[in-house]
Amino acid sequence: MLGKIREDLQQNLFKTRLTELINMEHPVVKLAGEISWDKMESEFEKLFSENGRPSIAIRKIAGMLLLKEMFKESDESVIERWIENAYWQYFTGETFFQTEQPFDPSNFVHFRKRIGDKGLEFSFGTKRFSPSQSQNRR
Repeated sequence: MLGKIREDLQQNLFKTRLTELINMEHPVVKLAGEISWDKMESEFEKLFSENGRPSIAIRKIAGMLLLKEMFKESDESVIERWIENAYWQYFTGETFFQTEQPFDPSNFVHFRKRIGDKGLEFSFGTKRFSPSQSQNRR
């Protein structure tokens, strides 16, 4: 079953919204706004069953794969850096700052197998430039 990121518009006294922490002009934030996450989700949702345990949200795991490629990280290190990087969390669809890993790094292997080479090409073909190039496009 395809997991979804639910938008949480409710205020929370004990959590900080990422939009209050980060610079909305940062290249990673701009890149997140340029990617068609809905298109990516609709492309991959046919690979998931309608029954069973919900998967990791497509934006989260595909976003992490994009970050991994852009910043040349390993499966494990992208998870570690995500925990400490509010921009990366925003990029993957989080609303509030998170302090725990979103999933086990082994889930990258399962996701890559599920989407195959064509899915990886689609993901990486979505945006073919780095955050620093996004800054230069102004």
